[in-house]
Amino acid sequence: MKIIPCLHFVPSVCRLHKLGMLVLVLCLGLSNASCANTPTTDAKILHLINRLSFGPSPGDLEKVKSMGVDPYIQQQLSPQSIPESWSVNQRLQSLSTLNLTPVELLVKYQKQPQPRPRPLNVTQRQTRGRNPQVSPTPQIVETPQRMQPPSSPQKPVKSQVGGRLILTQAVEARLVRGIESPRQLQEVMVDFWYNHFNVFAGKDLTPFWVGAYEQEGIRPHVFGRFRDLLEATARHPAMLVYLDNWLNTDPNSPGSKGKFKGLNENYARELMELHTLGVNGGYTQQDVIVLARIFTGWGFSHPSRLNPAGYNFAFDSQRHDSSAKIFLGKTIAPGGIEQAEKALDILARSPATANHISYKLAQYFVADQPPPSLVKKLSRRFLETDGNIRAVLETLFRSEEFNDPKYYNAKFKTPYEYIISAYRATGIPVKNTGSVLMTLRQMGMPLYGCLTPDGYKNTQEAWLSPDGMTKRLNFATMLSKGNNDKKNTNQDMVNPDQLAATLGNRFSSKTQQAIASNPKNLKAAIILGSPEFMYH
Repeated sequence: MKIIPCLHFVPSVCRLHKLGMLVLVLCLGLSNASCANTPTTDAKILHLINRLSFGPSPGDLEKVKSMGVDPYIQQQLSPQSIPESWSVNQRLQSLSTLNLTPVELLVKYQKQPQPRPRPLNVTQRQTRGRNPQVSPTPQIVETPQRMQPPSSPQKPVKSQVGGRLILTQAVEARLVRGIESPRQLQEVMVDFWYNHFNVFAGKDLTPFWVGAYEQEGIRPHVFGRFRDLLEATARHPAMLVYLDNWLNTDPNSPGSKGKFKGLNENYARELMELHTLGVNGGYTQQDVIVLARIFTGWGFSHPSRLNPAGYNFAFDSQRHDSSAKIFLGKTIAPGGIEQAEKALDILARSPATANHISYKLAQYFVADQPPPSLVKKLSRRFLETDGNIRAVLETLFRSEEFNDPKYYNAKFKTPYEYIISAYRATGIPVKNTGSVLMTLRQMGMPLYGCLTPDGYKNTQEAWLSPDGMTKRLNFATMLSKGNNDKKNTNQDMVNPDQLAATLGNRFSSKTQQAIASNPKNLKAAIILGSPEFMYH
């Protein structure tokens, strides 16, 4: 099968589309065996790098070979032991909003502290479908226009500009870390956990807070205890706004007035269905209602009331239902904020949660349909260690399932993984993260842009399509020519020999023929557009 003529772009859309179809066919027919015909490097090491990072960068294969597999795993599980790169530190230090708390962000960039109240459509919420392609909570999805405060003609300008700056810097921090940081497993886990506890950046005040949410609620806990991660996300203003719990009020409480009129089940439902137990986790609608009552009064305070912990979280006992409750068959005594603490304990230590989290980890790191034996192992480890994420990951990386060659190169890259891995493989520094974000948007996966609380899918079924292939090939061509970034004007064309060596030279015979028979200025594009590079 000859693919060379199609790669004579700058091409027409038609040619790219045809090439996209061709790669699609090859991707669908790709097997690990085709990639491993004549391996010139240790396939196990390449597999390890592909899964514990966003793909090899120049020199990674040699480095891991030299240090050994186990030391590499241990090092990546302890990111504080890896010095951060100078360039990453420089970029992060230049971002003025990155380390501000939610309170500080509002005080500095937004005078309007409260998002607009919105009535809860319980009927829609209760009857929503389970089709992952359909928004599970359509009534909470906001259009970008709704980010604009409604009243003063002066404040919207400041709000939009401030929110745009904060969001832009959050995107830059994530992309720079993902592409250039040597603490790759940490970045992979940030991607995993942010997606698990997804917050959409297009609702009310969330564009001000998604960066702080990742910085404070996600990053410190990606290798810690799941219980701590769960509470950090539950308390964060970004989550409280996104899933409406800041409005959640006992209708019979003294604080039930104005916009705080009654129960809001949004957060309680997603907490069980998506964050902990899973959709088949054994809970009932009555449990959802009880959990919503448990979380009444959880919200955030006025920005003038600075919280020394950095969060703007506040508990309003005047809006809380303090009565005793039966939740998942367990009695929770009358009380205040400690009722939710108890509920989080119950959820974090449930076998259903252990199974749900283990399944998602196995799917993310091993296969779209993960082996049940591995899920069982991870679930057992999760329960034995009280949800110690580092221990669960260590079990995963040492398992026979993870190291089974049939799962090598078995995961189709998401657009985010594809873009990040391409930059890493070519060694091209990213000067203009805005162009990367634009590419991700075109591919259907903008950072912080997933509308629904279930986050982006990471399966082949969700991302492998002719249109998706065409966009990837267009990006591959631009990047290989060194002109994907207008701010990076001195970038040379990518050296195809260096690129192939970085990736381990593990290409099928068809891909090798295509590389060999094309002129040098197209070889790197063919490598980045090859079926093998679409997988990891």
